[in-house]
Amino acid sequence: MNLVSIRVITGDVARLVDFYERATGLRAAWATEDFAELRTPSGTLAIGSTRTVPLFAPGSAHPGDNRSVIIEFLVDDVDAVHRNLTGFVGEFVKEPTTMPWGNRALLFRDPDGNLVNFFTPVTPAAVEKFAGAAR
Repeated sequence: MNLVSIRVITGDVARLVDFYERATGLRAAWATEDFAELRTPSGTLAIGSTRTVPLFAPGSAHPGDNRSVIIEFLVDDVDAVHRNLTGFVGEFVKEPTTMPWGNRALLFRDPDGNLVNFFTPVTPAAVEKFAGAAR
């Protein structure tokens, strides 16, 4: 089994895609005005419109309801990312902090309220864990 993507449902695909393009430096691949993907070497962040929900099951997903999932991106230098996002991200949930498991993490919310974590491994064990992971 392979995790291929995480899909976020939103009421404003263009706004959320613009946010993630700016935050990550990635360019989205648009399939339709209702669906775009930001692809990384290890996975894809898919962004779909509420108009796509009935294709799966009517009422099965609602934008802005998430309070349990964190969208995570491995970055080379989380402190540099923090500096670049200051003034763009309205409020940081957590400034860059070294976590007990060895990653330096930066937490903030996207325009729909989804929690986003940009992190850099900093301890030897964390660096080894992510050695070879594409950034």
